[in-house]
Amino acid sequence: MTYNYSEKFDIIVAGAGHAGVEAALCCARLGFRTLVLCLNLDSIALCACNPAIGGTSKGHLVREIDALGGEMGLAADETFIQMRMLNLSKGPAVHSLRAQIDKNRYHMRMKHVLERENSLTIIQDECERILVENGKVTGIICAGGAKYSCRALIVCAGVYLKSRIHIGEYSREQGPSGLARAEGLSASLAELGFSLRRFKTGTPPRVLKRSLELDRMILQAGDEPIPKFSFLTEENSRSQLPCHMTYTNGKTHEAILAGLDRSPMFSGRINAAPTRYCPSIEDKLVRFADKERHQLFIEPEGECTDEMYVQGFSTSLPRDVQLAALRTIEGMEHCEITRYGYAIEYDCIDPTALDPTLGSRDIAGLFFAGQLNGSSGYEEAAAQGILAGINAAQFVRGEPPLVLKRSDAYIGVLADDLSTKGTNEPYRMMTGRAEYRLILRQDNADLRLTEIGRNIGLVSDERYDKLMRKREDIERARQALGAVMPPSEALNAMLEAKGESGVVTGVRLSELLRRNSIGYTDLQMLFDSLPSVSDEAREQVEIEAHYGGYIERENERIRRFESQENILLPSDLDYSAIGGLRLEARQKLSAQRPLSLGQASRISGVSPSDIAVLLIRLKAIGADKSIEKSSESGGEQA
Repeated sequence: MTYNYSEKFDIIVAGAGHAGVEAALCCARLGFRTLVLCLNLDSIALCACNPAIGGTSKGHLVREIDALGGEMGLAADETFIQMRMLNLSKGPAVHSLRAQIDKNRYHMRMKHVLERENSLTIIQDECERILVENGKVTGIICAGGAKYSCRALIVCAGVYLKSRIHIGEYSREQGPSGLARAEGLSASLAELGFSLRRFKTGTPPRVLKRSLELDRMILQAGDEPIPKFSFLTEENSRSQLPCHMTYTNGKTHEAILAGLDRSPMFSGRINAAPTRYCPSIEDKLVRFADKERHQLFIEPEGECTDEMYVQGFSTSLPRDVQLAALRTIEGMEHCEITRYGYAIEYDCIDPTALDPTLGSRDIAGLFFAGQLNGSSGYEEAAAQGILAGINAAQFVRGEPPLVLKRSDAYIGVLADDLSTKGTNEPYRMMTGRAEYRLILRQDNADLRLTEIGRNIGLVSDERYDKLMRKREDIERARQALGAVMPPSEALNAMLEAKGESGVVTGVRLSELLRRNSIGYTDLQMLFDSLPSVSDEAREQVEIEAHYGGYIERENERIRRFESQENILLPSDLDYSAIGGLRLEARQKLSAQRPLSLGQASRISGVSPSDIAVLLIRLKAIGADKSIEKSSESGGEQA
């Protein structure tokens, strides 16, 4: 076959949404000649839905991407219009940063970063077919007839595969925000043996700011001082734009329910699986019929536009129903809709076809990231993008892949959930999905992951030096807190002012810091022996003091968890020949080929008794040394 153009690259990234951007930057920064393809260059890092980065658990992912050397946190810090730390009334494990961003500035900033990367080529084109020879990816063919060869391919197609939008009775074959959809890649994936499913997500209407009465809504101001995502950002100091909150009411619900029979979700015109954790407004009214009202957040889309995003009102209702319902809401009685909400359905793969590296189990050099894997959300996509990018680079290098365990990072939880458990609906990260969330806090993402990024080659000297200074500050503070101090009038006065009981004998400073109302700076004002440290180091020291017992118990749970994770399963193990395994377990294990005994235990349909049979089999075939080594390692850690 003759192609109108041909070129060779080390790595190709098909798609330039949030997953594709992180994957492409990762590969190029590691020195590989990288091609990134995008259906439309004006949609690079597009925030087609909410113009926000972070949020509950998602903020953890952004900090982890940043700690590994990714770009999302830096971009959010440069383009935010409001920053808020969520869940501050709860413990530090669930504190999550959220930024309202300038949608267009974020896109332009990411596009410019790609354009400036020397090893990166950006082309507007559509990946239509994946080329595979002898079980290994060799390149792609584009819709326009160009052929590009590669040693590794990362597919980041987002929600564009045969996508269709719905607004009431109207539907159209197109991608999000009026963009073109991808036509041919679904067929290519099916030919390669990937199981495709149909998922659905949606977006709310946008309204014009001048048509609203914001003074009748509840003001939602940003935090002062302004927090930041990236561990490299020194200070966020510019002015912030306010958001506002209002509520639906009985009249709103009447207007929505009256048009329910015209909603494609309830008329049967959409058969795709919806996202349970971000339901449409019509779905909320059906599922939570007892609720008298629902929160809505009115958020700016940027500094140079008057469009406002109506968070909480995702819908595919007809246009007239959307407008009638919005005009029943306080402060929105005269609102003007600039863009109507819509539902979008699209093709995605069954992610259990992947291993925890996000690589295909059957085709060497082929990786997937983002909503194509059944996830939802910019942050989940970007997290998969950097992991897939790292592993594509490691594959080309001929070096071992990076597997982040569930005890290492939220990114590890995300990759393991998708590849091991799969998903029957758009997957959204939540803190409740992480068994070890007290260890996987957003504040210590750099302490957990920056060394990994450094070893791979993504972490700059500047970032690494900053981590070393933080570690040194933490250690100096720990050492100083070991000092025993005698009781004094000044100390007891401070304790009483904080609602704490005084002391009558000598006490370690670390013991005083364990008291919930006592902070490091409180003690520092009384005791010159405590060194001045960075705010980030001080935060770590205070968390260790206040939650030390819980942290140690969680570390013990991790040691037990890793005893199974460290027992590797031979890649050529014949599960069909293992007597004692139930039929379902044989089928699931043969299909997914887990890397470790721990991963096998999380596959749906594999029971504890099946794991016991596997252990016996491993000992019988000579893998008992690996098991013993794993047990010894766990003992040493304990």
